[in-house]
Amino acid sequence: QVQLVESGGGSVQAGGSLRLSCVVSGDIYSNNYMAWFRQPPGKEREGVASIYRTGLTRFADSVKGRFTVSRDMAKNTLYLQMNSLKPEDTAMYYCAAGGVVGRSLMPSGYYWGQGTQVTVSS
Repeated sequence: QVQLVESGGGSVQAGGSLRLSCVVSGDIYSNNYMAWFRQPPGKEREGVASIYRTGLTRFADSVKGRFTVSRDMAKNTLYLQMNSLKPEDTAMYYCAAGGVVGRSLMPSGYYWGQGTQVTVSS
């Protein structure tokens, strides 16, 4: 079992930045990936960024060049730095642990946090 607690969401104007954090506890070392997903209102959950146990990262095309993902192993914390935010980034953001090798941005095989809301106004 893995427990994940996100923080750092909020409201920001377009062009602004936010950093999301996710504290992970439990059996963290058996997971392939740590990842961030988001679910815009009325839409399906989509992968945003993932980091493999080796440190290899992957990003959705929509956030490449604007978002970065990192982790602090000593603090068991995953981060998502979001820059140049756009109104279309508005969503509930979820931290996730687990995943299927080769499909890190697909929302299957993950443990999930409760989510943190990000709202970007124009």
